[in-house]
Amino acid sequence: MTGNRADAEDLLQESFLIAFINLGQLKDPNQFGGWLKRIVVNECIRFSKKNFYWDDWDESNKDTLVTEDIEWWKTVDFKVIHQEIKSLPDGCRQVFNLYVLEDYPHKEIADKLGISESTSKSQYHRAKQLLKERITKQLMINGSI
Repeated sequence: MTGNRADAEDLLQESFLIAFINLGQLKDPNQFGGWLKRIVVNECIRFSKKNFYWDDWDESNKDTLVTEDIEWWKTVDFKVIHQEIKSLPDGCRQVFNLYVLEDYPHKEIADKLGISESTSKSQYHRAKQLLKERITKQLMINGSI
């Protein structure tokens, strides 16, 4: 979600410290994994609010959002997808990860990141377009298409 390993490691360490300090608030030890994941995601969101620049949504582009029936990225090797997700622009990557991987709705993403719901949707759409273009190019270069 951060786009680079160093920031990710820092956020993970910070998340473990937060978890350790607040361990007394955990009511059910069986919920530790989910509780820690929520801390990590929240720390990533906090980081992105401080460090990412968000392009505002241009209402004239609202008709360009296309709903696809097939989630094409589910048919490609995850290593290729993972590499391309890491190379997305910050805003696109953050929204894509929260929407696709963490299953947040656009309204909640917008609220947490301090952006409009339309901006969240446009960043997700842009991420999908970039991923599709980049992955298709990778597959063509490597002879898989």
